[in-house]
Amino acid sequence: MWPLFWTAARTYAPYVTFPVALVVGAVGYQLEWFIRGTPKAREEKGILELREERKLQEQEGTDGTQVLSLKEKLEFTPRAALNRNRPEKS
Repeated sequence: MWPLFWTAARTYAPYVTFPVALVVGAVGYQLEWFIRGTPKAREEKGILELREERKLQEQEGTDGTQVLSLKEKLEFTPRAALNRNRPEKS
């Protein structure tokens, strides 16, 4: 009798295993939702949005019309990069 049972179990194993796995998975899924509860919606800002907000907050206290001229900006560049072909200032 046992050899006949094992032969039948081996033959029909895919037909039995799939429904059992489906039921176990569905029960586990529902149990997880029951334990955790409904997910709370979180609105997270992206990195670019956070950066834009930070930049705007930095610029709030400054006057946007007072900027350095291009000549003043050139004084702060590295000497080896842009002043190679310029004559020395006295």
